[in-house]
Formats: sequence, structure tokens, C-alpha cells
Amino acid sequence: MPNYINNTLYINCVSVVSNNTISLVITRFMPETILETERFLVFPLFPLENIVKQSFVSTSLYERRKDMARKTNYTKNGIDYFRVTATVGKDGNGKPIRKEFLGKCKTEAEGKRDDYLNGIKNGLNVDFKDVALGPLMHMWLFEIIRVDKNIKPPTFSRYEGVFRKYIKDSEIYGLKLNGLKTILIQRYYNKLYKNGTSSYSINYLNKLLCQFFNYAVEENYILKNPCKSRKSIVIPGEVKLEDEEDSLEYFTTEEIEKLKAALEGHSLKGLVLLALGTGMRRGELLGLAWTDINYKNLTITVKRTVSRTHIIESDGSRVYKTIVQTPKTKSSIRKVSFPEKLIPILKEVEVKQKKAKMKAGSSYIKQDYDFVFTTASGNLLNVANVSRSWSNLLSKNKIPHRKFHALRHTFATQLFAKGQDVEVVSKLLGHSSSEITRKTYIHVLPEDKVSSVALLNDLFG
Repeated sequence: MPNYINNTLYINCVSVVSNNTISLVITRFMPETILETERFLVFPLFPLENIVKQSFVSTSLYERRKDMARKTNYTKNGIDYFRVTATVGKDGNGKPIRKEFLGKCKTEAEGKRDDYLNGIKNGLNVDFKDVALGPLMHMWLFEIIRVDKNIKPPTFSRYEGVFRKYIKDSEIYGLKLNGLKTILIQRYYNKLYKNGTSSYSINYLNKLLCQFFNYAVEENYILKNPCKSRKSIVIPGEVKLEDEEDSLEYFTTEEIEKLKAALEGHSLKGLVLLALGTGMRRGELLGLAWTDINYKNLTITVKRTVSRTHIIESDGSRVYKTIVQTPKTKSSIRKVSFPEKLIPILKEVEVKQKKAKMKAGSSYIKQDYDFVFTTASGNLLNVANVSRSWSNLLSKNKIPHRKFHALRHTFATQLFAKGQDVEVVSKLLGHSSSEITRKTYIHVLPEDKVSSVALLNDLFG
């Protein structure tokens, strides 16, 4: 039986064939595991009597045989490899760019080289095998997306937050794009969901990754977007409801009456009732100026929004600010009609604001725009304070809590319930297509349709 000492196999089985040759029966071992048994002819390297006198000899001879079969030509960090090179292009000065490929043997090294050259032949970037997901995505976010004028600061803040939370320091940050498969992304999503991340958050992450991988395809780092097909990648826990009514928040007619009564004398009265009568978003209402209102035509021009968001610099530093900006889509820049019965409510807001200006005098803060909804000192309303005041209003008057955005959904559902046309409501809401409106409010769409925002006048009677 062979001896296994200090990770080296020693032979204690020797049979003499002649005075000049020996035949060795070698059983190779790993700890606690027999791998295989071989018989082969060995020409003696030293006198036979020396072998016989020893109780065992080292099988370094076997290791030399294995090394000879492998044949290496390059050593790196103390490890032997077979090395081949190839010209993969030229640099800015016209000099050839050489790249090395290492393998345990010639076949493996040449295989790596051929795979790489085939990738370039198919249109991939010269550096595609060296690029990892995280660093390239960070570059894409901060050097391309951040400076895109079509990407609003709140949107970039969300993107950066997703990257920081789910990509940076994650298990997929260092994945090489060259070998990235859909299943690797799927396993990461499954792990996130198992650890408590919501399906909504994972879906948002997937959308961002999909945008990034589209960029990687365009820049020839990869040939195919691993997140593009929803047939091959699944958002764990996601349930698509046939009926959207369960997830769409809006107030019933009875709740609207309770809300109107609760708003009497409240600071949010004008803001809430204008939201209910126009379907405008909260940010659009906060960005509304008096010059945007046409009392004669009963229209409001929506052309700016107000929001609180993190402004992120190129070095990653963050400052939380209130910003005024144009709406993020062309369809959001629009004219909306409002019910005539809202005129006295708007006039009430105007009178109250004029009194505040007179009281504050020179200390009243002048803004770039003559905003409709401001504090007593002239400041823009703080989004967080509006949300807090809104929640307190509902709670105090025992009205079921719904987000401020529910007023927008209530506007739409009330119009549909009264027979308004889908295309008209879609334009009033600022949707990019009527199909979005149809899918969102499919449960309230009537069969008969009429055309007039004046249908909502009875809400304010």
C-alpha cells in the first residue's frame, strides 16, 4: 500500500522485470480518496539496488511526466501557463495593440484567444472581456445620464439611489459583462426578494439595468441585453392584476363631500380643490403661477413643477433642495380646463396672499414666478409639510387615508363615471398616450361618452 506523507505520494510497491528496467504499479491518492491506478514502464534514473534498499521512493517522476504532457512556456506570479498573443487593433498612434491569453496548456490558451477574436469580429468592444458591470454602470450614470438635460434631478436621484443600494458593494458589481447571463441576474433578484426587497423595487432595478445594458450593447461591450426579455427574466413575487381597481386609490362621492366640509377654513383648501377639479399633480400645482390662469377661457397652462430632491454632483456629493423645473415629458406641458365654480376659490387664495404680502412688507420673499400657493412669508410650500398637513386633515376628519395623488385619480374616475371620452381625459391628465389612461382606469370606463369638463361643476355646488 502506498504511503501519503506531506501531500506527496511515495511508492512501496516495486516489481523487478530485469536488471535494467523496473515496472512500477502506482496508485495515486488524494486525502481519503483513491483516484486511479496506472501501470507504466520506467527507465531507471539511479541504480536499482538503491531503490530496493529504500522502503519507498518519491513519485516526483510521475509529476514530471504530467508536467511534460502539459508543456508551459510562461510563468506569472509563480504559476506556470501556456501563453499566446494576438494583435487586437491599433492605438491612437497607429501602433499594434497586443493582448496575451493564458491557459494551463496550449489548447486552452488558443481557445481563449479564438473566443476573444470571434467576439471582436461580431462587433464587440476591444476591451469587452475586461469590463465589469459596476464600474461601467457608474461611469454611465455620472458621465452620461447625469448631464442629460432630458433627465430631471429627481429622476437621476432615484437612479443614483438604486445604484447605491442594489449595485454598489453587491455581488453583481464585479461581474464581467463578457460572461454575464440572464440567470445570474435572476438569481440576484431572487435573493433580494428572499431578503425582503419588494417586487416593486426589484422591478425598478430591472428597468434601470435594462437601460444600462442597452447602452452596453450600443457601445459593443455585450451582444445582447440580459434584462430585456420578460420571458427569460421574472420579477419575483410580482402579480399582475386583471382588475386595477384594487391598486388604484380614489375618493368616493361620499368621501368627497366629507373632504369639502373639512377644508372650510383650512390652509390646504385651494390646493386640494384645484387638484380635485383639474387632475393636476401636486408638483404642478405647487409650480402654478397666477399668470398661468385664464379666468376668461377657464384654462390653466401647466408648464413647471416644484419638487424636493437630492442634487447629486459628479463627485457623488448630495444636497437636498427645492427645485422648479419644466415637466419631464412633452405631454405634461399642457392646457387644462377647470370648472367655473372654482373661480371664487382661486380668488379667495389670491386675496389671502395679498393680505400676507401687505403684512410682511419688505420681508415678503420675492420668487422668480408669482406662485399661487406660498407660505405667509412668500416661500414655496414645502412638499413634506403639505404631505403632513394632508395626512392630519384626513385623520382628524376620519376620512380613509389616501395619498395626495389620489385626488388626481378621483378627478379621472369622476369624469369617466359621467361619460367623458378617454382621449379627452388622457390629454387633461398629461398622459403620453390614451392607452396609458385606458389601462389605468379600465374599471371605470363607461360605454356612453359625452364631452365637457363642466360635468364636474356639481362637485363644487
